[in-house]
Amino acid sequence: MDRSYPTRRPIDPEFREAGDGGDSDALPPELATLPWVDIHNHAQTLSWTDRERFALAGCHAMVMVAAGYYWTPYKPVAPEDVRYLWDDALNRVGAIGRSHAFDPKLAVGVHTGTPVADVDEALEAMPAYCELDEVAAVGETGITAGQHVEQWSLDDQRHVVGRQLEIAAEHDLPAILHTPSNPGDFDITAYERGQIPRYELDTSLGSDPVLDGETVKRDAVEIDVELANEAGLPEEQVVLSHANASVVPYVMEETDCNLSFTVSYPWLHDVSPADVAAAVSEYGPDRILLETDAAGVLDGDVFDLKRWLFALYRHGLDPETIRRVTYENPMALLS
Repeated sequence: MDRSYPTRRPIDPEFREAGDGGDSDALPPELATLPWVDIHNHAQTLSWTDRERFALAGCHAMVMVAAGYYWTPYKPVAPEDVRYLWDDALNRVGAIGRSHAFDPKLAVGVHTGTPVADVDEALEAMPAYCELDEVAAVGETGITAGQHVEQWSLDDQRHVVGRQLEIAAEHDLPAILHTPSNPGDFDITAYERGQIPRYELDTSLGSDPVLDGETVKRDAVEIDVELANEAGLPEEQVVLSHANASVVPYVMEETDCNLSFTVSYPWLHDVSPADVAAAVSEYGPDRILLETDAAGVLDGDVFDLKRWLFALYRHGLDPETIRRVTYENPMALLS
């Protein structure tokens, strides 16, 4: 039936379809119910309400990384401190799963954000944890340019990261690898001691970097890939977190690794939905993932991953491709 509207501007379908602000910009309804998997977060450090928000936003499953020991007020960290965080997350993961409508799993690892004394004690304990059904990945680890309070040499980091990648290979688990920022990604020097907005980090306590130059992220990624190959871990089981455009060509053209883009605080890692859409358009959706990296020390919003689903559509990706990136790829990786 023909209708006319008593409005000052026409709102009939023909007008909207002409491109004057209507249906051409509409989000497809299936995006509202699209499930997604958070391949890397620290949700055990968040509040009960924050974890409920994950479920409300459509999160189907997540990997909670139990590796935040570098925030301890004393250095160097002891192996018992590392295992305490593994044990605390392991003790709580069942209750978290019962409380919320998503499937939580754990990653256990030794982060290179600050040195661990007698680190081989923690590494020797790790295989037993990897046998547990609750553990779905090793990490996060990976070569890091700078440490909190005390420097960890590049050679020592190679040992720590390499051994964890061997453990991942031995247990047929994916490995989640932290990648550092390039100097231009975020100007940390622009803020006075302890004054980085939205980040509870005292920048005056940073050590001198073990990697320098304008291509720190690429340099660290190349070492990570080298260590994975030496460890016998298939590149298809390597997740390179905190990706941005600076490493996309290398990873997608020269490796078989997975790239995971952090959505909760893109200002820190110099990444946007447009960057992800560009990577998918150039190289296809295979091996591209999203993560929140949500943690209690950063101002992030657990709804951000859901918002990025909509943003990716607005940047030209269809719902099937978005589902591949946000659900099917991580589900396949995590078996």
